[in-house]
Amino acid sequence: MADDKDILRDVWFGRIPACFTLHPDEVTEREAEPFYLLLPRVSYLTLVTDKVKKHFQKVVKAEDVDEMWFEYEGTPLKWHYPIGVLFDLHASNTALPWSITVHFKHFPDRDLLRCSTNAVIEAHFMSTIKEADAFKHKGQVINDMQKKDHKQLWMGLQNDKFDQFWAMNRKLMEYPTEECGFRYIPFRIYQTPSDRPFIQKLFRPVSPEGHTLTLGDLLKEMVPAAICQDNDPKKYLVVIHGIEPLVETPVQWLSEHLSYPDNFLHICIVPAPSD
Repeated sequence: MADDKDILRDVWFGRIPACFTLHPDEVTEREAEPFYLLLPRVSYLTLVTDKVKKHFQKVVKAEDVDEMWFEYEGTPLKWHYPIGVLFDLHASNTALPWSITVHFKHFPDRDLLRCSTNAVIEAHFMSTIKEADAFKHKGQVINDMQKKDHKQLWMGLQNDKFDQFWAMNRKLMEYPTEECGFRYIPFRIYQTPSDRPFIQKLFRPVSPEGHTLTLGDLLKEMVPAAICQDNDPKKYLVVIHGIEPLVETPVQWLSEHLSYPDNFLHICIVPAPSD
């Protein structure tokens, strides 16, 4: 059971310094100064960028404002991926602050889902939690919760309230002691280039023989190229919340402590920086 509150708290309060600049093609009334913000890793871009929107809307002609969207080095950033995943996947090898370009027009419908209100983010978030609980407990825990409990999970994330969120989320992290872990581990593995679909399959935390399975076991089965062979130069980094966990770490422990609020373990595999 997830009882190491210090780790849970450190994960929750992880922040990425970001610098937002308006794309030069956007027609402005006057020059737009960059806007700096500390982004919560566990949240979503469109949930925490109201200040960015207000800052740049002052200089953009009203008739040119469509839906605000973001890109990094030419790649549109998918708002329905957690911020930490976007950073680890696209920018983990770059210097901080993370440089993000802001757009108000030419929304890339082929690359991004539209997100007109926070209700869209909430629906996506709750759908993902339900999917995760289907892996872990056949959906029984989330289905036994009341609507106000679901709302507490969402409001905890939306308002950045760790205790409010975890008072409810701990129920989703419990399992009977005789079962040694969840039914399956909810995980998604992302690779570059980022337009590749993420990998999501069934994976149990314990082998049929009763052995505890590790991050290395998961990678060997899903992305064997990510495992560094003896004495070979490291080709890839395996990153969760900006850190490289040891491949010997039990995947059940990772799921309990390093999952995002949507209850998925989001794993990014990115090229190792060249010397």
